[in-house]
Amino acid sequence: MGSVLAVVSLLLLLLQVLLILRAVLDWTVAIAGPSMPGSFRSRLSAGVRAATEPLLAPVRRVLPPLRVGGVGIDLAFIVVFLAIVIVRSLLP
Repeated sequence: MGSVLAVVSLLLLLLQVLLILRAVLDWTVAIAGPSMPGSFRSRLSAGVRAATEPLLAPVRRVLPPLRVGGVGIDLAFIVVFLAIVIVRSLLP
């Protein structure tokens, strides 16, 4: 049972890292502009989005991004990230 919980905790940690990577990549696009199609950053961003979007899309349908002026705050990202933190803290 302990090894199963360790694997679950590791997978949740991997999801947290992917979510942080997605946030960083999204900010690089906002700061540096879009990358060239086929570049490393473009491929990495597409891969991270493919891995994280199945988690974020259902939450985003229920909780759409919050618009503050010209900026959108993705509440789904925050909810999913905090849920993972809480679940990991409850694991023994």
